[in-house]
Amino acid sequence: MKDLRNANAIVTGASRGIGAHIARALASSGVNVAVAARSPRQLEAVRAELAALGVKAIAIRADITVPAERQDLAERAAAELGPVDILVNNAAAERFSRYTDLDATQIEAMVCLNLTAPLLLIQAVLPGMLDRGKGHIVNLSSASGTVATPFNAVYSATKFALVGVTHSLRAEHLGSPVGFSVVCPGFVSEDGMYARYQAQGLRRAPLLVGTTTPRKVASAVLRAIREDRAQIMVNSPPARPTAVLQAAAPQVMPRLLKQVGLTSMVARAAEMRRTSAVQ
Repeated sequence: MKDLRNANAIVTGASRGIGAHIARALASSGVNVAVAARSPRQLEAVRAELAALGVKAIAIRADITVPAERQDLAERAAAELGPVDILVNNAAAERFSRYTDLDATQIEAMVCLNLTAPLLLIQAVLPGMLDRGKGHIVNLSSASGTVATPFNAVYSATKFALVGVTHSLRAEHLGSPVGFSVVCPGFVSEDGMYARYQAQGLRRAPLLVGTTTPRKVASAVLRAIREDRAQIMVNSPPARPTAVLQAAAPQVMPRLLKQVGLTSMVARAAEMRRTSAVQ
């Protein structure tokens, strides 16, 4: 989709952080946007900002883990904007924690939000895209979806899965006018959860997975749609060879992560979360 003007998009998790930046980037390119999240006040502020850019923008309060609200999101976006041309699955939850400290409810909730809901949103909009011969789906994964991150097992599992889903759908629909992309940011500074940990004094040690900014992630999403890119890693330079090493020599990675200080950094983040220093 090289020309995005007047396309219609859904962006989940768009009330703040990366999702709001992605919505702004799309609107700045002439895309009409339905922003979705669970925080109506913040969502309305984003919607107003997008509308000021001269596009149609609607705010839909939705918990995408709830089937009825997820279906309502897809239906309202199509009814109020027009057929959905772009879906950006951005909403996700990350919880640094010792795996044994998580209870079943927390694990199930994270899997539902990070993986099940995106799969079912794709299923809701993909048939229409295929019928119209136009569309693009972007899944927001993570560096934790290419390099297994300690103290982050459930999040890492769901983000690895989104990479697999994207490439599977690309293979299934090879030659189709509908595109599928996955964007994998490293630690995102300035906004979002990693920035909140930094504000509480977490020492930086993302040597192997790299760092990025919300604006660079949003730019990568636009590039993925326009160029039909299969996968984009949005990180400082070490991330790509690290992902290759993860695939080629997974037995090496735990020691390497410990050696460069990443394991101790995320262990500290898990302790901060356990003591409620960061939410």
